Amino acid sequence: MPGFELVGKEEKKELNKIFNDGSILFAHGFDNIRKRYRVREFEAAFSKKIGCKYAVACTSGTAAIKVALKALGVKRGDHVLIPAFTFIAVAEAVVDTGAKPIFVECDETLNVSVEDLKKKISKKTQAIIIAGMLGCATDINKVMKIAKKNKLKVIDDNCESLGAKLEKNFLGNQADVTCWSFDSGKTIITGEGGMITTNNKKIGKYCFEYIDHGHENNKKFSRGNDTCKNFGFNYRMTELQAAVGLAQLKKLDYIIKKQKKVYQAYEKIIMKYKGSVVRPIVKNTTPTYDTLIITFNKKLDAKKFTNYLYKNNIGTKIL
Repeated sequence: MPGFELVGKEEKKELNKIFNDGSILFAHGFDNIRKRYRVREFEAAFSKKIGCKYAVACTSGTAAIKVALKALGVKRGDHVLIPAFTFIAVAEAVVDTGAKPIFVECDETLNVSVEDLKKKISKKTQAIIIAGMLGCATDINKVMKIAKKNKLKVIDDNCESLGAKLEKNFLGNQADVTCWSFDSGKTIITGEGGMITTNNKKIGKYCFEYIDHGHENNKKFSRGNDTCKNFGFNYRMTELQAAVGLAQLKKLDYIIKKQKKVYQAYEKIIMKYKGSVVRPIVKNTTPTYDTLIITFNKKLDAKKFTNYLYKNNIGTKIL
């Protein structure tokens, strides 16, 4: 149950309020004629929900990863370790900084293999990106231990796992930077959009400035006379996206609860059949129950199963 299935009166109400409040769609400025700063509200609500100190809204999860790499000082010629099983945006973001993506094999959880991660570290390695693909967390404690030993920074691509937990805490506090996505297929949506979270004040400040052409948004000056210490780019979220995000965020717990119910119902059925294994979950983590992943011992069995799903109009993905 991605958030797009629950877009309704709550989102419409939040959007209408923007036009009732003066139709200011830009995240900054217009101080004298606006009533609210919805992007700032969304950032505050998101950081509170996750339990982190700083949140910076941006245009997409892809942009979030790119900005996170910049914030950590990744530059041309550096190597960044990334999962072999991931969305192409991770590799794109690394390449866009001029760095080289180095693929790390997966283990049975379909997340990065800690053993292969150790083997892939070289003198050129500057950062590690892990990805909680399709709702399941990586063994982040082990990754952070390796990173600390090798003086590397870690980015947690949590674009597909909003709501997943490590022990009793939401993901988003464990890595140096965590990235999120709110596109149309994610747990909660804003149409397009992303978020960067961190507990590091310096990193948070850099991200806030970078996504806004380097603007410091210095309160002592007007927008046109604003100060700037670092260059940046335009990855700003709009007030419209933030309004939808505020409404969707309130539905997160409900979405996870419903997904778990459906996931467990399917899992109960699948477990009866020999020759298939349900994706194992990392110890002490709780998934978002986004997708039930099944591995078959025989390729023919997998093909028969997917054909059966297609004939019965049940959606599936082939990994």
